[in-house]
Amino acid sequence: MGDRTVGMAVIGAGRWGKHLIRQFANHPRSRLVAVAEANPELLAETVDRWSGPADRPEIRFTSHAAEAIALPTVEAVAIATPAITHFELVRLALCAGKHVLVEKPLTLDPIEGDRLGELARSHQLQLMVDHTYLFHPAVEAGAAIVRAGKLADLRYGYGARTHLGPVRQDVDALWDLAIHDIAIFNHWLQSSPIAVSAQGQTWLQPGHAAGSDRPNPAAGLADLVWLTLHYPPSPQWPQPFTATIHLCWNNPDRSRRLGLVGSAGTLVFDEMNSGSPLTLFRGQLEQTDRQWVPINQTTEAIALEPGEPLGRVCDRFLAGILDRVPLDRSDARVGTGLVRVLAAASRSLASGGAIMAIDLA
Repeated sequence: MGDRTVGMAVIGAGRWGKHLIRQFANHPRSRLVAVAEANPELLAETVDRWSGPADRPEIRFTSHAAEAIALPTVEAVAIATPAITHFELVRLALCAGKHVLVEKPLTLDPIEGDRLGELARSHQLQLMVDHTYLFHPAVEAGAAIVRAGKLADLRYGYGARTHLGPVRQDVDALWDLAIHDIAIFNHWLQSSPIAVSAQGQTWLQPGHAAGSDRPNPAAGLADLVWLTLHYPPSPQWPQPFTATIHLCWNNPDRSRRLGLVGSAGTLVFDEMNSGSPLTLFRGQLEQTDRQWVPINQTTEAIALEPGEPLGRVCDRFLAGILDRVPLDRSDARVGTGLVRVLAAASRSLASGGAIMAIDLA
């Protein structure tokens, strides 16, 4: 692999940006060159935390993203800012000849996502979206189980992603939370939904304007969303396949659980179960007279490889730059596809739950 390292700038030092700073400051294949943060308090905290070590090269701290991106020693940029800023910041970095890792979602508009993907290709630059769960050892192991046919015919999926805050003010619970589970289902099924329906409720940030196909604070930001994904027919699911997800950031029952049900068992990824996050449940119902009786019930905890998911994301991003390793699991195409699903879900949410077809262009 050689000893070459990538000069990195991190844009945004907030809740997620500070983790990216930690990763790129300590990664053997990167050099943290600059950090940009518009919030003066966060910038001061970051300076206190990361400036001054004798064994660390000098880091440029600035309140201006453009200044950090323009530095000649910066070869790649990691962006962890509000979603509404992503398009302009990613475009700026790509036009400056920098590779980009951007926090999900790629954009709030699939047309903008397509433009960024084309811009990256035309400049022969890497553009990766930080869909961290796609690099979680449990999600990787789950994909292998599904591909091996251990669930047999797939029947339906379900998920719950709930907690009490943090409450975002730029996107609703749908755009903040659903993208994780959609990405996992798509990865496990090797498919994308062709239609979606969503219903929700707003308590904390109500609005007075009309809804749209993107988060609109003036129209209110939903705290609760029930989302249903409709997937096209496949040899793996002879019957119609749907996945339903419960999303809420106004619920003290913290849950991070996703299940895929097949005729031979159910695969569950429960992130809150730190000891055994991935479990394969088996069992069937046998008819006796007029009753159905459970039989052959077993529970198997799936062994996982070690590794921090965000660390794996950064590994892949740097390998994409230095070794030209494909980023296809989480590239601009994947990121834009997920934005298309969310845009259709927003239209459904605004309509009260109508099923909306997804443009798969």
